[in-house]
Amino acid sequence: MADAVKILVQNRKARHDYFIEETYEAGVELKGTEVKSIRLGRCNLKDSYAQVVSGQMLVYNMHISPYDNGNIFNTDPLRPKRLLMHKAEIRRLDQAVARQGLTLIPLELYLKRGRVKLLLALCKGKHNYDKRDDIAKRDADREMTRFVRRSGKRGME
Repeated sequence: MADAVKILVQNRKARHDYFIEETYEAGVELKGTEVKSIRLGRCNLKDSYAQVVSGQMLVYNMHISPYDNGNIFNTDPLRPKRLLMHKAEIRRLDQAVARQGLTLIPLELYLKRGRVKLLLALCKGKHNYDKRDDIAKRDADREMTRFVRRSGKRGME
């Protein structure tokens, strides 16, 4: 049986602002109230990024709203969270970021077998003209599907 994956939060802005080279799955070290808040969908990946600091992968600016019933156990919403990955993967990503000028951006947060996982992407920034090209392609595809849909309906009459 395939693993059931439930997507909790997505970073749609990342796909618009960056070219995605590769993706990696990482576990996230969280507190109990943070997990409960994430399960309620009260998390924001916008403007978040990951970095390697002293051999550990950390994600910054990932906002997890305090859990309503958490009282004293709630933590700082913007605290850096440690990502759980193999050392070899962390070293490879660190080298790619240092050499090629790439960035590590979280794309989505999801549940897999009851554990919170983060889809991390190795990205390259887009320029404004790249974004315009993507918008033009999307509009052309949309027009094409509309045309095909209309012509298909007329053909049946």
